[in-house]
Amino acid sequence: MAEETKETMEAPTPSEETSAAAEESKPKKEKKPKKPSELEQLHAEYDALSDRYLRLAAEYDNFRKRSARERDQIWPEVTAAVLMQFLDVADNFERALEAPCSDAEYQKGMEMTYRSLDDALTHLGAEAFGAQGDPFDPALHNAVLHVEDETLGTQVVAQVLKKGYRLGDKILRYAMVKVAN
Repeated sequence: MAEETKETMEAPTPSEETSAAAEESKPKKEKKPKKPSELEQLHAEYDALSDRYLRLAAEYDNFRKRSARERDQIWPEVTAAVLMQFLDVADNFERALEAPCSDAEYQKGMEMTYRSLDDALTHLGAEAFGAQGDPFDPALHNAVLHVEDETLGTQVVAQVLKKGYRLGDKILRYAMVKVAN
């Protein structure tokens, strides 16, 4: 008999079947979203801070690269502007050295000062060009005078009035020259 009661208890009764079907057809109540745990909140906060840090690091890296690029672009321009200011000083020293001087010590001091200035210009990358006897090149020389001289060839620099200077490929100042024939 104990076996019979087990069988009857396991099988659902017809009234139980209808009530189970009715419960399934009823709309289920939505469960309220459960509050995130403290650990989940800390993970979300960590992720937000980590994202913020990575974005800030990327912004800084971009700023650093942009600054280096701008510095590299402006350096030749600034160097050229500074060199342009010293070219007239170098010309004045050359003219002073050509003038006769009775004091040998004074002459020696002028030569040393000019050599120092010329070394500084060279160190900054300035290169002088335009020498007597060079072929005339309108891309490098500014011809201000013309002379007929049979001893010199055609289109030859007869005299340099002011040396020209360049910084790399950029011409700082064209050489002012007298051209023969």
